[in-house]
Amino acid sequence: MNVFYRALTHPLASLLALAGCVLFVPMGLRLVLGWSDLLGYLSDFAIGSLLIVLLHRRPGWLALPVLLAWAALMLASSELVSAVGRMPTPSDIQYLTDPQFVENSTSGGFAHPWLAAVQLVALALWLAVHWINRSRRAPGLPRHAWALPAVLLLAHHTVQTWRPSEADQWNLFNLPHQLMTAGVAAGQAHIQEWVAGDTEEPLPPMEGLTRLDLEGQKLLAAPGRARNVLIIALEGIPGAYLETNRLALKSSYQENLMPHLSAWAERGMNTPDYVLHSHQTIRGLYAMLCGDYDKLDNGTPKGVEMLNQSQRNQACLPAQLRKNGFSTHFLQGAGLRFMAKDRIMPHIGFDTTLGMEWFTRPAYLEFPWGKDDKTFFEGALDYVGQLQQADKPWMLTLLTVGTHQPYSAPEDYLERYDTAKQAAVGYLDDALDSFLAGLERQGILDNTLVIITSDESHGIDDVRLASSWGFNLMLAPEPLPRLKQGVHGHVDLTASVLDYFGFKVPTSLSGRSMFRDYATGREIMSFTNGKLRYHDGKGTFTECDFQQHCLDYRSEGFIADSATYLGQYSGQRARLVSARATALDQTLFATPLNQHYQFGSAEKIPLPAQVSNDWTDNLIGAQYLEMPKGTRTRVSLSIRAVDADHAAYISLKAKEFEQDVPMDLPTNVAVTNDQPLVMDIHFDNPQPRKAFSFHLLGHGTGAIEISDFSVVTELPEQLDQPQYLDDMRDDSEAQSS
Repeated sequence: MNVFYRALTHPLASLLALAGCVLFVPMGLRLVLGWSDLLGYLSDFAIGSLLIVLLHRRPGWLALPVLLAWAALMLASSELVSAVGRMPTPSDIQYLTDPQFVENSTSGGFAHPWLAAVQLVALALWLAVHWINRSRRAPGLPRHAWALPAVLLLAHHTVQTWRPSEADQWNLFNLPHQLMTAGVAAGQAHIQEWVAGDTEEPLPPMEGLTRLDLEGQKLLAAPGRARNVLIIALEGIPGAYLETNRLALKSSYQENLMPHLSAWAERGMNTPDYVLHSHQTIRGLYAMLCGDYDKLDNGTPKGVEMLNQSQRNQACLPAQLRKNGFSTHFLQGAGLRFMAKDRIMPHIGFDTTLGMEWFTRPAYLEFPWGKDDKTFFEGALDYVGQLQQADKPWMLTLLTVGTHQPYSAPEDYLERYDTAKQAAVGYLDDALDSFLAGLERQGILDNTLVIITSDESHGIDDVRLASSWGFNLMLAPEPLPRLKQGVHGHVDLTASVLDYFGFKVPTSLSGRSMFRDYATGREIMSFTNGKLRYHDGKGTFTECDFQQHCLDYRSEGFIADSATYLGQYSGQRARLVSARATALDQTLFATPLNQHYQFGSAEKIPLPAQVSNDWTDNLIGAQYLEMPKGTRTRVSLSIRAVDADHAAYISLKAKEFEQDVPMDLPTNVAVTNDQPLVMDIHFDNPQPRKAFSFHLLGHGTGAIEISDFSVVTELPEQLDQPQYLDDMRDDSEAQSS
């Protein structure tokens, strides 16, 4: 005991305890998780030494909050990399202050609970040393100690500039260093824009990314024999999980987490080099069902923007198949209102749109985001049986949710796998296998084109481009090649299905048909894991990172296990890559101004007894909206209780990147049948807003009707014009009807 006490009171004890928190624990974490790039250790040492210089001999009330924040950032980074294969962004960091988000996301437990324990031990040791030595002044650091972190950060930057690494960001940076570097790059970009002034740079050619290309050689001599179409979108599954894809692209990734799906892949046509263009489910669904790139940033999803259009939505796959005599159906295992899927899916042509409320059987698992995959696919098999009884061809799109963080799997699966994520993937693989086997027993595979894909990729640690690597498995009545050559992506799916049936393909669509072979390459883009990626179709792959530096590689296709480094650049040439993404973002609208969104309807919405979650209890789909700098947003709402003898209590919240935004919004307002809540709210946007969401929450008994919830963003002087307000009310009435 005396030895331990003497160690705690040693003159260097305070310094060593601090180094343990900010230096030894992060470097140990990197070693244990295998993020062992030398640049990563250099980043840890640079930031750790900077924190030591800043916090050594500082009072505990100042140092403790910094150390707690440091521990939270480190834990958040390791958890997010394990969950979805990317580092946090500033918007993710804001989630840490939202108790409901943290509760939902960690309800399945931490991926690395030992890290939290180690951090607590290190902090406890630092607190003990600090308390015991509170009356003693620790020896100071050398006079030039400030130079060490500066030299280390400069060395890291020099190595990255001289020979950039294509390793994942978490291998090269710790989170504070990455955020600092991104901030510096953003500042440099603003300076360059200021110097350039109003000079407009020429827009690069866009035809290779936006045109419809049906000039390839057909794989089938006649239109396909299938009568029906079944699209299965698996939440977050990367293409590397299929053995066929791994072998075709000579991938170094070897885990076989989905053996059943890999076996089914041997019976159909696979596209190994299949690109996912973005993160987020609604963006993936839009790209695959509407033949267009969704926004390659955090702007308003194009599916939401399309609610303002009555023409482009008619080119989407469900609308086109309905035009050709199909009944069209969308079924997912989660609530429909989040991201306005309850409005978007009917708008793009689905006759029937159903969510979690359709499932009446008890679930095998309780899962915060929706139905577990076994429950979902058993219900989906029943639904297909109902469709088969009709005398009409059908299209059904299925969307799973069980492989979304925090992951859903029974206890016996959790015991068989190393992580909850792997267990959830295994559970999905078994559930999907049973579903496909059921389709085969009923003879449905004999007359149905089945397309199995994923909405996005949750990534795989240390697998190159895993966040952009999707898959597309097609099971058709006629024989198809097992491997489809060439680069394809979600933007191609709509044109491919229409081409399979020999239907006319609208020229407003983009992409190529996967039922044709092409003699030349094609341009394609993706924005995932904070990196903008572009292939020119001529053997050059470009990747631009958060520092606005672009690297060129020699690569025949898009997805590859490795590529030959050609060089790097920034400045105008790099801005041309971003300009392509910006142009793709504007294929529906040139500006987010003049858009009027109506999220109200005549639907009767049953109320929960209490509100427990801002996400699952949200009554509207006004999420991830974009509001330009210098504009004003006006919200008009009208809500009433349906039953004369029941009252509802309504609250409205605003969030930006899922973080609460303080505004003067109604809270716990009593609403009855004869006393509805009718309000016009407006607020200014002095800075650009992205990923802005409204959360309308209500509790009570009975149901409510949200006849009006309209959102319009425009320049302040235009919004104040009386004629504009009259037009807004007329539009609101028209959209509600």
